[in-house]
Amino acid sequence: MTVAALDGIALASALRAGIRRVIANQEHLNKINVFPVPDGDTGTNLALTLSAVLAAVRAAESHVGTLLARIADAAIDGARGNSGAILAQFFVGLGDRAAHLPALTPGDFAHAVEGGAAYAREALSEPREGTILTVITDFAAEVSALVRGHGVAEFGALLGRALERARRSLDHTRFQLEALRKADVVDAGALGFVELVAGFAAQVSGEAATDADGADDEEMSIAMLRDDMETAGSEIDLDHRFCTECVITGEKVDRRRLREALGELGSSVVVAGTQRKTKIHAHVDDPAAVFRLARTHGAISAQKADDMRKQQGAAHHHTRRGVAVVVDSAADVPEEELERLEIHVIPMRVHFGERSYLDKISMTQEEFYRELASNPAHPKTSQPPPGDFRRMFEFLASHYDTVLSINITSRVSGTLAAAQAAAERVRAHGKVIVIDSLNASLGEGLVAMYAAECAQAGYSRDEVVAATRAVIPRTHTFGLLGRLDFAVRGGRVPKIIKTIADFLHLTPVLINQRKGKVGTGTVLFGRRDLRSRFARLVRRRMADDVGYRVAVGHANAEGEGHQLLEEICAGLDNVHSRYLTQLGTALGVHGGPGMLVAAIQEYEPPARRSSGRDEVRT
Repeated sequence: MTVAALDGIALASALRAGIRRVIANQEHLNKINVFPVPDGDTGTNLALTLSAVLAAVRAAESHVGTLLARIADAAIDGARGNSGAILAQFFVGLGDRAAHLPALTPGDFAHAVEGGAAYAREALSEPREGTILTVITDFAAEVSALVRGHGVAEFGALLGRALERARRSLDHTRFQLEALRKADVVDAGALGFVELVAGFAAQVSGEAATDADGADDEEMSIAMLRDDMETAGSEIDLDHRFCTECVITGEKVDRRRLREALGELGSSVVVAGTQRKTKIHAHVDDPAAVFRLARTHGAISAQKADDMRKQQGAAHHHTRRGVAVVVDSAADVPEEELERLEIHVIPMRVHFGERSYLDKISMTQEEFYRELASNPAHPKTSQPPPGDFRRMFEFLASHYDTVLSINITSRVSGTLAAAQAAAERVRAHGKVIVIDSLNASLGEGLVAMYAAECAQAGYSRDEVVAATRAVIPRTHTFGLLGRLDFAVRGGRVPKIIKTIADFLHLTPVLINQRKGKVGTGTVLFGRRDLRSRFARLVRRRMADDVGYRVAVGHANAEGEGHQLLEEICAGLDNVHSRYLTQLGTALGVHGGPGMLVAAIQEYEPPARRSSGRDEVRT
């Protein structure tokens, strides 16, 4: 099959074939991901980056330059991870070099991929050989040599021979970086690029399966191929904990200055895009510092900060694990319990006016309450976008048989719907199960903790799900609204209600109700000794012949929180465990600084299962 030129329709068809190949192989790419950090997510990041491109090429466009501009814009918006950002910048280079062309000849293609390779290299603050960057460079050089030095004038031969060069370059990566040599693997990002080119070449030459042009469900039909190999490499001491990203939109974003400034904050810096829209990627310990810097260059969006330490823990194991537990950040769980139980957290968004933050990552609870007390703009919270859930689900599906997402009650937030939408789009062979906790804050956290303990005890997927559903109605949350100012500011309580409560000296107590509604369940009369009376109210809900787990959360009032926990548990021999933690935004936004929340859960430690294999952990 001789192809002397590619118009936009043919280019889109070839790209779809290449993208489908990468997406299908994302689990293998995750398993061999050891550089720059062995956190097992390169396949997921490339798949999500290219999924954005896939959406952009669905609409028919015959003009190559117009199509490539659309692809570059989508790639910048959708870029995830180090390799995803580099690949997005490669597409930006392609688009700039071919912007005026209605179709691509081999000569045009050579010029375009040279631009893509140059752009990709310029995006990095510290380019490293033996990565996707090296293979892109070698592929572009081979295309140029074949066209200009050997006169190759049709795409079949050009892509076939350039693909051979890319594969040789890929194989050589295992000797260029020490981490790859030790693990005896090639670079995962580089392999992803080669898979993209291989699918592209097969489509152009007529060797690929018939392309489903414009199919609405095309993306969902791409199944992730299962790979039972152990994850390559081993866990390392990370230089920086968070893989941090955002998109900057501005008039003239100075990418060089941005790269230099980010280099002072962390490592693995990639700055991709244009002066109008720029994607930044960096490994740092303080994501908030990255977002503050980004705001000095324009408006920011698509903020992300993945915990690479937790990702490493999920990726490296001796046998395939059973159930991974995920919560949104509305769940208040002590940090030490998140670490012990390896619960994965997806941050909600907190908005003060036009400023947006990642809950508990780029804004701590302490910072939230200080801002709440001083900022005239009352904060709004919003659920994580489905893309955040999807990225987490697809990554975990590469390393676990089942992903269990436990979310804040659907009666107060759209978070559950976002998780369900993401679960429906995950192409993993494993199953993603989404559960409504019918609770919030500490109660949601206790439900997630119990699910994770069941998973660690070796329960099967069905047993974990059944045990989690069973514990939900036995988990109760109570919130002491010492003042109604913040609930009125947020529009949750009419001003007249506050006036009446103040006049009658009433203090509302929030309670999660059976069907998931969180609202005023009772009131305390008078303002004296509120904490102790609140403790007695909670104790009255506890039976003498039942074991309990007790949690208390405080809004920048640790002393009061400690006293509340002591008063609830004093003299009780049926409290199995108890926790004190800083209260998050889910309820704290309504109560403000000084709010106290308590949660109780009827509790019996899960019995350990004998599974006949290594310990199953979350």
